[in-house]
Amino acid sequence: MNIAIIGAGWAGLAAALEATRAGHHAIVFEASRAIGGRARAVRATLPEGGPVTLDNGQHILIGAYSQSLRLLQEVGVDTRTALLRQPLSLRFPDGRGLSFGDLPAPWDALWGLASARGWSLTERGSLLRSLIRWRLRNFECEPSTTVAELCQPISAKVRATLIDPLCLSALNTPVQRASAQVFLRVLRDTLGSQRGNSNLLLPRVDLSTLFALAAARCLRERDCEIRLGQRVDAIDWGQQWQVQGLPFDAIILATSASEASQMLMNSASKATDSIAERMRVWAEVARDLRFEAIATVYAWSADAALPEPMLALPSSATEPAQFVFDRGQLGGPSGLLAFVVSACPGGRAETEEQVLRQARAQLSLSLQPVQTIVEKRATFACTAGLQRPGLHIAPALLACGDYVAGPYPATLEGAVRSGHAAVVALRS
Repeated sequence: MNIAIIGAGWAGLAAALEATRAGHHAIVFEASRAIGGRARAVRATLPEGGPVTLDNGQHILIGAYSQSLRLLQEVGVDTRTALLRQPLSLRFPDGRGLSFGDLPAPWDALWGLASARGWSLTERGSLLRSLIRWRLRNFECEPSTTVAELCQPISAKVRATLIDPLCLSALNTPVQRASAQVFLRVLRDTLGSQRGNSNLLLPRVDLSTLFALAAARCLRERDCEIRLGQRVDAIDWGQQWQVQGLPFDAIILATSASEASQMLMNSASKATDSIAERMRVWAEVARDLRFEAIATVYAWSADAALPEPMLALPSSATEPAQFVFDRGQLGGPSGLLAFVVSACPGGRAETEEQVLRQARAQLSLSLQPVQTIVEKRATFACTAGLQRPGLHIAPALLACGDYVAGPYPATLEGAVRSGHAAVVALRS
């Protein structure tokens, strides 16, 4: 087949790799001059004047992200050196929190629960009883259940120091609105039977190097063209699909939900009635999605260092960061820290100021700002009972992206899986 893939983020690149591996010919159209979407490198300058490569958002992977790891290996990335693998850890600066053991499942989680600091036996028991109950129910619940409702039997301290930051990091949605169904799916895969599923995988290289650039090299070797600076505002249907006047047997939309929705509305007027109706229905579902922002505050001090590569932080309305990463321990310059504010409610300047104060109060560090990046539509709000647009739009017209209907929230793994699924669906 001759396939047009519109968008060169992780989902679009995953679709292109799957298509070319299956023997199809593909052309990727990307509106910007860079590939990688919301997981790519950006350039900045440290306060002392040296250049530094940052990411447009701090991302992590987990051991359960099987499709992402497979794809990284397919494009030639040595995941043993590009990713720092360590047992799941949600430790706070004062040592409170939980760290899993380097053991087979479920003993890794049980070790973490037994050795957790700052929780009483009663509080540990409330979490253990809930974990057992969720496992007995195969980590399933009603679609309308929120994470707050699901975790009500767990003690307030455990919810505040484990459930809340875990939910924000995985779903980027506060527990009061977050989907318990999706949260449980992530837990099921993380706490699964395979050893290492719960491990944190922290990138030691920038996100463009981690995947996008390696994927582009692999696609060039397979004679797949990536056309940068080629915005596609509409697609046409004649005897077959057309993009920018070129005929294709199939099209995969790998743009953001809002861009895909607008593209389909622009295209519906030129399509047949049956196809136009399908376009409009899909576009309306995508348009109804709501989004959450993520802010990453990069800050530096020559003597800044953390006891671990990643720490959880107590967060509040005035101290909004939930996690901090020591980029010096992850292949970056020493003294560079990355603070992550999931479901970020404030603007760039306000968030940066609050995080720098938080660093002084919680880490006793006086930092200089390097760059603050706020992705206002970083992820869809993964709320309880949410209807997400499907993979299929019309015959030989599909969509992929972390927002497309699937078991995962807006994660790199969700994007990669959807790209793979779109190509598989064309073959069925």
